[in-house]
Amino acid sequence: MDAAAFLVQLLNGVQSGFLLFLVASGLTLVFGIMGVINLAHGAFYMIGAYLAFWLTGLTGNLLLAVVIGVAALAVLGVVIERLAIGFLYRRDHLQQVLLTFGLILVLDDLQRLIWGSDFHSVPVPDLLSGSVALTTQQDYPVYRLFVSGVCILVALGMFALIRHTRLGMRIRAAAANREMASALGLDVGRLFTLVFALGVALAGFAGMVAAPIGAVYPGMGDRILILAFVIVVIGGIGSVKGAFAGAMLVGIADTFGRVLVPEVASMVMYAVMAAVLVWRPQGLFGRPA
Repeated sequence: MDAAAFLVQLLNGVQSGFLLFLVASGLTLVFGIMGVINLAHGAFYMIGAYLAFWLTGLTGNLLLAVVIGVAALAVLGVVIERLAIGFLYRRDHLQQVLLTFGLILVLDDLQRLIWGSDFHSVPVPDLLSGSVALTTQQDYPVYRLFVSGVCILVALGMFALIRHTRLGMRIRAAAANREMASALGLDVGRLFTLVFALGVALAGFAGMVAAPIGAVYPGMGDRILILAFVIVVIGGIGSVKGAFAGAMLVGIADTFGRVLVPEVASMVMYAVMAAVLVWRPQGLFGRPA
């Protein structure tokens, strides 16, 4: 692999890592703060991709489709948390797994009922359809660079929200000790609804911005869910910073694995996870039990 090809694959890995971070950060917030194992998280990624396909067709504008779609997904998150997830906080993990697995089946059937089982594509906006020259022989799509830039802004916004706002302080307090936070007057139920809606919106947003890069198809969230759980384990449960580090590791390892060792590419990310857990069983930024 020459230097130009290495640079292209590195950029692909970083861009993949940014998208995975959006999904994994929502999952680690729900898991780490609310204590809920949400197997339906990948389905929200799929719904976001289908909303991008549908709303872009209606509006003719991907940016407008993303704005409408993210708002719709946040509302969907509020409804699901109030009608289903809210009953799981005092239940064991088995019941959480069973209910959220049922949500996968419901959302998959709704997707097929509304959009069918065909593969679809979302056009790249004309303004972002070009390429930039990396070398005299290698170009790189502008849209992929745009996605990386957007993901960086979202990541910085999340770090600022969690660390430097009153809402972030309340989220950290509820994560540390929900009973004490509730005794001090914090409306933990409303906070959990907001956190779950944020997690759904992040997963759906990742699916929407990723839709023009690949195909939109039924069940596309299944592999993303597995990758997101791997990232959460690598980074440490409940750590947004860990989710970012884990997403970069998995994105780059998965990309180079497909190029360098395609026969065992599916094993590369699990090897990375195993290596991290041998070194730090709690994850890169997780707290020891």
